[in-house]
Amino acid sequence: MFSENEISAMIEDEEILTQTRRLKKEFLKKEAPMMEIIDHDFLSLIMLTPSVSIALANGTISLFEELSLNKKARRFSKGGYFLKTDPVIHAMKFMIKNFDYWEDKFYKVIILCIERLFGLDQLPPPNKSHDFIHLIMLSPYILIRSLPSFFLPEDEDITNIRSISQVEYDKVLDIGTKLGLNKLPLYKEFVKTFETK
Repeated sequence: MFSENEISAMIEDEEILTQTRRLKKEFLKKEAPMMEIIDHDFLSLIMLTPSVSIALANGTISLFEELSLNKKARRFSKGGYFLKTDPVIHAMKFMIKNFDYWEDKFYKVIILCIERLFGLDQLPPPNKSHDFIHLIMLSPYILIRSLPSFFLPEDEDITNIRSISQVEYDKVLDIGTKLGLNKLPLYKEFVKTFETK
């Protein structure tokens, strides 16, 4: 799971910062002109897009899903909001209202992060003898952190078998394809940990 530190490292990349600021300007103008949010927290909002998409797969976000998203948002955001409204949680409400408009725009920034920072060039060559645990051990740290950040509730181990609905499973596959993760052996093994109800 990403933390504040990983988001801070991502926003230091000049191209990621530029694209984040461009989208933030458009988002605030269209959704929340009076809102203030720093670049770090807006990138945190962008990184929540896959999780929000999965939560919306059934049409509405349940209370449990909302609490899980809020917890994840607090973990990603620049600290200090324990007793105050977290700006990422606040901005997420606007994103959810107009999610169809923002989803693919936000995925473009996530793809940029993946391409520039996730170490895809350091992945081991495909090897049929590598099981999921071996792939985890051989893959870049940030790539491993991305799987629970994008696809799982807070603090869930990526190796656990979990049960989800068919529509949620289809959404996981769709997001993997949109982000280009579907080509990675690690992701292919990861999706095998899902069982449909």
